[in-house]
Amino acid sequence: MAGQGTPATALLNRRKVRYSTHPYDVSPDAPDYGALVAAALGVPPERVFKSLVTEVDGALAVAVVPVTGELDLKALAASLGGKRATMADRAVAERATGYVRGGISPIGQRKRLPTVLDASVLAHHTVYVSAGRRGLQVELAPADLIALTDAATAPIAAH
Repeated sequence: MAGQGTPATALLNRRKVRYSTHPYDVSPDAPDYGALVAAALGVPPERVFKSLVTEVDGALAVAVVPVTGELDLKALAASLGGKRATMADRAVAERATGYVRGGISPIGQRKRLPTVLDASVLAHHTVYVSAGRRGLQVELAPADLIALTDAATAPIAAH
């Protein structure tokens, strides 16, 4: 695993969380990127989650939803007690998390942002999220993901 360390995997190791990493090769500019990542990993796409940096009433937050769905911005805002949510500017998201687009992990971000996981995460024994760089996913138990990110769960994906 030399050369694959990221802030996310460093945090997983520090906390002694069981996980596995899964490299893949998909162009970050490919249409339907998430579905292609799931196919490259050989797992159902509903087990692969994407991390989206948003602004809820002007404050940054992270939404983690299955790659098969879109983020319901109204549901996200409501889950955080806000009125309005929008997608954060890419540069703002990268600066706040310390990760680049296509490799934003909900784990080990530079700033700890309020995080909401789509409630569907609870239906799986393990799920996949970015390990903190393009081309690498981390597989872990939903309970560990929730604990590491201090996340709430709510139905925030629009399928």
